[in-house]
Amino acid sequence: MTTNSAGYAEESPDARPESIDEQVTRKGIRPVESVEDMAQDGIFESDEELEQFLAHVYAARHADLA
Repeated sequence: MTTNSAGYAEESPDARPESIDEQVTRKGIRPVESVEDMAQDGIFESDEELEQFLAHVYAARHADLA
């Protein structure tokens, strides 16, 4: 992978895309396991944004059950 003048990474045309598992491993990401994980500083810009997200998830999950 190279970097262009704008600072973006460029891949060669024959490079295969990186899988989600490979990205997770490379970036050291761990899955969200609880609401408390999502309430950490820096995940959402405000408590209101977190509340809106949780309301959206709640509504979507209950719509699937209906």
